[in-house]
Amino acid sequence: VNCAAIPEDLIESELFGHVRGAFTGAVADRRGKFELADGGTIFLDEIGDMSLKTQAKVLRVLQEQTLEPVGGTSSIRVDTRVLVATNKDLQIEIRGGRFREDLYFRLNVIPIYVPPLRDRQEDVPLLAEHFMAEFAREYGRRIKSFDPGAMVVLREYSWPGNVRELRNV
Repeated sequence: VNCAAIPEDLIESELFGHVRGAFTGAVADRRGKFELADGGTIFLDEIGDMSLKTQAKVLRVLQEQTLEPVGGTSSIRVDTRVLVATNKDLQIEIRGGRFREDLYFRLNVIPIYVPPLRDRQEDVPLLAEHFMAEFAREYGRRIKSFDPGAMVVLREYSWPGNVRELRNV
């Protein structure tokens, strides 16, 4: 679930579902992402962009393993593993009052830090070749190789846009 891409007025419905008539356009009951992930894993990308209100509801799901759909009156039990990612420094967000500290400690059980691409330039050739092969398959073309000079240029660039920028290039 890309938390940054879902408008604030829709994210609760996306995550927790809704019942028919809960809001204009809710013409049928709809299961949310947490319920759909019951017994499995949900990945919340860009959780640092989630509002404090929604953070509180996610915290409740994590603590109680229950959720209530938007407009609903009964709780639904869920057992879902939660993985999250963010490009923000959540400690700074906590100090600024934009991220709940209690949710941070609930989520930060096994942190995995992936350094930016500029700090691991040895990965550039592998990633570039991977993306080249991916695009060749997608467009039905044969895989080409990089000129050694081009690879030197790619490795020396600082990649401020990280891996996404490399993929687009």
